[in-house]
Amino acid sequence: MSELTETLDRRITICARRETVFAYFTDSNRFAKWWGEGSHIDPRPGGAVFIRYPNGITAKGEVIEIEPPRRIVFTYIYGGDAASLVTITLDETKEGTVVHLHHAFSSAKIRDHFVQGWRYQLALFSKAVAEEAQGGVTERVDAYFRAWGEPDGKTRRELIESCATPGIVFRDAYGATDGLEDLLANLDAVQLFMPGVTLVRSGDVRHSHGTAIVPWTAKKENGDPAGAGINVFDLSPDGRIARVVGFWDM
Repeated sequence: MSELTETLDRRITICARRETVFAYFTDSNRFAKWWGEGSHIDPRPGGAVFIRYPNGITAKGEVIEIEPPRRIVFTYIYGGDAASLVTITLDETKEGTVVHLHHAFSSAKIRDHFVQGWRYQLALFSKAVAEEAQGGVTERVDAYFRAWGEPDGKTRRELIESCATPGIVFRDAYGATDGLEDLLANLDAVQLFMPGVTLVRSGDVRHSHGTAIVPWTAKKENGDPAGAGINVFDLSPDGRIARVVGFWDM
């Protein structure tokens, strides 16, 4: 391999646990999800790395080092370019997993060709991993909405605890709470001042990179409309609801 003196570095945070992120370097089906159908990886020193991009162009390499679930190093050969070296390191934080990419090249010209490519490819990576990590987002959103109209306090608590983090933050035009207990106290007040009102999802959950956008409607006990709007849900790395911001249709 030629001397690799030119480098490219990128860093992104993915809303998922480190073990989930690293699985995309050890499972060929997951590996292909963000590189392209037909891509595969043999996760051991000396194992083959093969990438088939959606446009049919291919690249290849070899795993040099692997330290699950923290680090992987592999060579990368694209077309007629000289071999380069990719090092990916994962650090777990409260927000998810910080992905550090370090790509070393033999020339600045080759390096510059990859700047936008990695920006795009890591975006695909983040989206694919987050979609897996938050695969139960629809069920959790529905549980959250059911809690708002649930008359029984014990059941309300069970619903919120099943879908939200202990530190859940809620904001809308009429409420601002911090933490699960504060939110539950707010829901107690909803039952006191708006008995019989229910909140339901009125459309599909749109989810990307750990954030979901969901339309909702509120109805009175007799079925008459009581309001409508959209909620933005920020999810935790383990898929639970960490923050909700509600927007009412006025």
